[in-house]
Amino acid sequence: MRFIWAFIWSLLLSSMVVYVISNMSGKTFDFVSAIALGVGFAVIITVIGDGVLKDDEA
Repeated sequence: MRFIWAFIWSLLLSSMVVYVISNMSGKTFDFVSAIALGVGFAVIITVIGDGVLKDDEA
């Protein structure tokens, strides 16, 4: 379930970032680049969350 939420939030936030940057540069909104950025964010979040940041078993 956490992977689904990470993917949903990364899509929403990346869409917002792409929308703001495209409006500031005077270009049109490109949903494909927002999806690509969102998938990249989701992969990075998953790798950092599961691989790098492990809880220490004490």
